[in-house]
Amino acid sequence: MSTQTEHNEEKRLRRDWRIPDELWERIEPLLPPGKPHPLGCHNPRVSDRAAMDAIFFRLRTGCQWNALNETGICSSSSAHRRFQEWSEAGVFLKLWQIGLAEYDALHGIDWSWLSMDGAMTKAPLGGGKGGQESHR
Repeated sequence: MSTQTEHNEEKRLRRDWRIPDELWERIEPLLPPGKPHPLGCHNPRVSDRAAMDAIFFRLRTGCQWNALNETGICSSSSAHRRFQEWSEAGVFLKLWQIGLAEYDALHGIDWSWLSMDGAMTKAPLGGGKGGQESHR
């Protein structure tokens, strides 16, 4: 593959996985102000838009955080750091609540069909520790 073809592929990847402008306009006000580096000596902070694009890319594809380095969207460390900051600030919870409320207003949520399933206990027939013991 030629260098030009690789460059075009990288540009296409970044464009195709960007958050639509309409959605970004809804997300941006939910974000807390960025924290400056305490020493002020590092590279400029990655834009919030690029970090959110990378986070959504990871969530949509299921890729590992370190795979973000190959996308050209944003570095994995910046995206993961921002994900942690925004999770602690409740950004994703607020976004989910807003989306849920808007869907309910547009289409209505039939809560009578709501169900949950899960188990947080040991499997009753799980038995004791199985498999090979570690050689360490």
